[in-house]
Amino acid sequence: MLKITHDTPAALGRTVLRLEGQIGGQWVEELRRAFAEVRRGSPMPLIVDLKEVTFIDHAGLALLDEIYPDITLINCSLFAAEQLRPVTERRLAVRT
Repeated sequence: MLKITHDTPAALGRTVLRLEGQIGGQWVEELRRAFAEVRRGSPMPLIVDLKEVTFIDHAGLALLDEIYPDITLINCSLFAAEQLRPVTERRLAVRT
């Protein structure tokens, strides 16, 4: 299960998606829809808070890899950060 909470604190000038649970299976498409909806509704930078994410499967990693240039990931647990390493390292290698 994946809980997606959308917050747009006007004072901060950014949109935050807080994710709780697992990014995998049927929830990947739900997350894709949530990202698309937020991008349509707000030109502000998008922050994705992964503090409460417990697992990311292959499809979830592929989605995050696809949208990674358009988001900032925060509060990754050590587990999520390790799973996301191929995504973040590839992006860093491209930028240098």
